[in-house]
Amino acid sequence: MRIVIFGLTVSSSWGNGHAALWRGLISALGADGHQVSFFERDQPFYAQARDLHEIRGGELVIYPDWRAILPRARQALAGADVAIVTSYCPDGVAATTLVMEAAVAVRCFYDMDTPVTLARLAGGEPLPYIGPQQLGGFDVVLSYTGGQALDELRTRLGARRVVPLYGWADTMHYQPGDAQPHYAAALSYIGTYAADRQKALEELFVEPARRRPARRFVIAGAQYPASFPWLSNIYFVRHLPPAEHRSFYASSRLTLNVTRSAMARMGFCPSGRLFEAAACATPVLSDWWVGLDSFFTPGDEILIAGTVEQAIAALDLPAERLRAIGRRARERVLEEHSARHRAQQMLAALHDPQLGAAQAA
Repeated sequence: MRIVIFGLTVSSSWGNGHAALWRGLISALGADGHQVSFFERDQPFYAQARDLHEIRGGELVIYPDWRAILPRARQALAGADVAIVTSYCPDGVAATTLVMEAAVAVRCFYDMDTPVTLARLAGGEPLPYIGPQQLGGFDVVLSYTGGQALDELRTRLGARRVVPLYGWADTMHYQPGDAQPHYAAALSYIGTYAADRQKALEELFVEPARRRPARRFVIAGAQYPASFPWLSNIYFVRHLPPAEHRSFYASSRLTLNVTRSAMARMGFCPSGRLFEAAACATPVLSDWWVGLDSFFTPGDEILIAGTVEQAIAALDLPAERLRAIGRRARERVLEEHSARHRAQQMLAALHDPQLGAAQAA
């Protein structure tokens, strides 16, 4: 099939979780013979940290503004089987209008930020990537979040068919790597700064670092403010490109997953980082949210903490116990949560939304 996507970004992993996910999914689609064209607007903050210039199995189209790219977008859609618009696409409304006019077999919206979308909707905030007709014109809506979010997309945004398409890891890229001394950590964390994660991050990362001053803690991410409570044993990597993720995880005795508050409240919304770390066989310590045990078995494939004491108890586990948890988590990703699995689930949803829902549940 020929698939055309209008999204946020695939070319830059800086400050967003979309890029790494799309890279793995597009690669998996390409391996099965499908062709993907990804349209993204050239935005300065991504251009300055662009770490991908072409995509395997497809075409990357970076454009300066919508008016300039409109003829090429029309041409791409004319030969397409599927058109997808994603959440946070900067030209989402215009792209949706174009997709609705195109003679494609399947029109799809993929909300990769469902809890944020629904929280903004509840707060009366604008949704610049969803037009006035909401989601009713799409043949299928894919949601990064399952559970109650699926019903809310139907009842509040008019989606006709909704299928969960959870996060994943590109297991061709995310696998056990070689440790590097400059990334060495008793506990590590990868994530863009978010105010709604800060409380949990301080409880599960900063305070354990304060109580274990002889151990080394490492944060990799972007947009951290000067007011962040840095300690002498917390080290910072300003931006960690995907090519370095394997080494970063391999250098971590344990890595932390902290869920954004809207995602945690909604449940059934695993972050891509969760699968990526597990694919590298790095043991993961995570906060709890409803549905987490649908993806990994607590205590066996993942560790859970809601307090400082629980986080420290995880830190103090024997190294062999942690390695065993990491190995079992990797096996689970290989069996259920790879980019190849999600590509198959997406294709099933595009061909038959009901079948896709059964496979992705």
